[in-house]
Amino acid sequence: SEGYFLYSFVRMRGVTCKQGEVSLVLDVSEFADPEMAYGMFTANFDNRRPRAPLGAGGQITPTKAIFVKGKYFVELSVEPEGDHAAVLETAARAMEPRVPGSVTVPSQLSLFPKEGLQPGSPRLIPHSVLGLRMLQKGYLGIYDNGRLFFVAEASPEAAKALFAKLKERFPAGPAQSAIEIGEESYSGEDRLLGRFCLFRKGARVGGFVSAAEGADRAKIAAQFAAGL
Repeated sequence: SEGYFLYSFVRMRGVTCKQGEVSLVLDVSEFADPEMAYGMFTANFDNRRPRAPLGAGGQITPTKAIFVKGKYFVELSVEPEGDHAAVLETAARAMEPRVPGSVTVPSQLSLFPKEGLQPGSPRLIPHSVLGLRMLQKGYLGIYDNGRLFFVAEASPEAAKALFAKLKERFPAGPAQSAIEIGEESYSGEDRLLGRFCLFRKGARVGGFVSAAEGADRAKIAAQFAAGL
């Protein structure tokens, strides 16, 4: 259950339906808002399998079906084990119209460039973005040449304080980029973040980290910040 509570879980309601020897277990989990529900969906999504047109996003496998709609995350499973994709698809499509809420994905996802984006990202990280506790909640996009991220603070002042902590934890490198990004930015290299360029823009702190050799980290970070 820990994974559910990371995404601001509120409650779950479930029902078990039976037809002959087959049992269909259907659970509907409510989260604090659609953003968190979608985060739970992406955390359970199998990147090796295709999506299904259900709600704001769905997936059907031989053993499980999931979809998200509004602040609700729906899971369907079948017993006994076996390929029950047809049963799961029928049940999921019958259930989807009954679930209230929007079928729109969080707008934050559209802020990430599509080129080079790896399957399964961008996604909401509910805490410790980049493995750092100070980055409490944000979005992460994984690319062929590095990782883009941003976190949104309550105010520009809070973002400024956070950025100061980052600069203290990850000092700037000797070579500084001439590119101006947001209100402040800097580049460096660290064992945890690799080659990085961090910036602050308004109430958001973000950057490009784990940059591959040859990747212009400042330019990529600047292009990303321009869209925030």
